[in-house]
Amino acid sequence: MKLYGSELTLLKIFFLILYYGFCRYLPSSNTLILGKVSKKMRYGCCKYIFKYCGKNVNIERKAFFASGRALCIGDNSGLGINAHVPADTIIGANVMMGPDCYILGANHETKRIDIPMIQQGFCKPKQTMIEDDVWIGDGVVMTPGRVIKKGSIIAARCVLCKDFPEYSIVGGNPSRLIRDRRETM
Repeated sequence: MKLYGSELTLLKIFFLILYYGFCRYLPSSNTLILGKVSKKMRYGCCKYIFKYCGKNVNIERKAFFASGRALCIGDNSGLGINAHVPADTIIGANVMMGPDCYILGANHETKRIDIPMIQQGFCKPKQTMIEDDVWIGDGVVMTPGRVIKKGSIIAARCVLCKDFPEYSIVGGNPSRLIRDRRETM
């Protein structure tokens, strides 16, 4: 059976309502009782919501991704518990994300000083891209438009405010390069 535009849209809306109304609040995937079932139910919803959802994807409890309509997530990757990501984020394969990660999509406009910042609106949204084989620690905050390169590690509680080369270990507030993973210790 082939689905057409309006049917596909209705199906996405159905699964979006199911996710935010029920599946989002199921136990985390590592919970002894119902963990595996919860993981499968969230994955089942997100396969229909996201633009692309790879195999063995883990969307954890209370993850928020707005409409998710342009979100792409590769094989063996996941959104951590309480993760907050914009709907157009691109996540590669084999990406681990700790709990409470927050990716900003846009900032407030602040260029003018003749009017209050609250009246200036927002800057144009910027898309975040996370390449393959990345580990994002607990509580990381990312400013809009970050590109996390292949093989990088972002330390817990880091405020990621700029981009770094492949295989970087990054930490701190503001973020700084700790070392290159390819260097021998």
